[in-house]
Amino acid sequence: MQAMPAAHRETGTPQRLSWTARWLGMRDRLLASSTFRRKAAAFPLTAPIARARARELFDLVAGFVYSQVLLACVQLRLFDILAEGPQSVARLADRLALPMESAERLIAAAVALRLVERRGDHVGEQCFGLGPLGASMVGNTAIAAMVEHHAALYADLRDPVALLRNGGAGSSLARYWPYADASAPDALSKESIGDYSALMSASQPLVADEILDAYPMSRHRCLLDVGGGEGGFVMSAARRAPALQLMLFDLPAVADRARTRCAPSDAAARLRIFGGSFLTDPLPQGADIVTLVRVMHDHDDATCLRLLRAVRCALPQDGTLLVAEPLAQTPGAERMGDAYFGFYLLAMGRGRPRTVEQLRALLERAGFDRVRQIATRVPLQTGLLWARAAAPASPNATN
Repeated sequence: MQAMPAAHRETGTPQRLSWTARWLGMRDRLLASSTFRRKAAAFPLTAPIARARARELFDLVAGFVYSQVLLACVQLRLFDILAEGPQSVARLADRLALPMESAERLIAAAVALRLVERRGDHVGEQCFGLGPLGASMVGNTAIAAMVEHHAALYADLRDPVALLRNGGAGSSLARYWPYADASAPDALSKESIGDYSALMSASQPLVADEILDAYPMSRHRCLLDVGGGEGGFVMSAARRAPALQLMLFDLPAVADRARTRCAPSDAAARLRIFGGSFLTDPLPQGADIVTLVRVMHDHDDATCLRLLRAVRCALPQDGTLLVAEPLAQTPGAERMGDAYFGFYLLAMGRGRPRTVEQLRALLERAGFDRVRQIATRVPLQTGLLWARAAAPASPNATN
């Protein structure tokens, strides 16, 4: 007797596909047909859809070029120059130290990407000003720093298949974020953490405002920010809540930088800074709220669980934990969570974006309950979860 296919061996009957699966299979076959695509592009009712999908696919192909146009604008300070007022290409070529033809090429590309826009003639010359996206870049040191930082990511993405196969081993980002692959992260030197600490400090204000607008810190007595970097978040919290006591915990070399940066602040008298590793050292106690701002997605599940259990030990019963980071499968921001951060963290060597449910499961295993998501204004940038420190488990309970 001839053996049955493996898919049907258990039941002995053919597997029936749902109507949805059949429809999607038919759709895939149609879209794969060059004849269908030509007819769809010519038919008035389907032509707009066909053109939109062709444009979307081309944007995926050309995405790297778009990002490099933005990088050139940032490195040449084009947005700061145009913030002074509309200028001609000839004037821009002089100020950017570019040949006239190169300046025209850059400005045309920036106009197409809505970074720059045409502003009419002045003294017989076409002038250009800031576009809606370029205007958002003026004074935005956080985004500018990230744009320049991405050179390391792009170097790792030159061979994406190799990156997938080796899991980010030996990547540029792993060297940039030395704590991510360090066997003794608390022993890292000040020199080795300088670049990433500066980048985190530059990007922190955007995230801090999102968190503090969504969750008032004034309802708490004492905040402990774990992985708090150079103190950007605790200083922002201090300005919002003048009576709030503050603690910061990070690697010893980072903690030293935080002491230097926060010393001139009026809130310095309310701030205590601790150096250590949450992998080996207990967290300081005394806070009624702990924040993890873009910390968990840098680590694997086992490390996150150790961290969360350390946080639970540091908090009193009913204490609060806030987890702030980009979330996977966020409606409207799926590309950011699963595509961008998925590959960024792969290149970094560990960590991954997580859904609300995946984070909830880790939090509950670590001793937290009542986990809920708090809405933020820009969920693409910052997702926010609130959790309560539950009562200690019974000695007879099993994990």
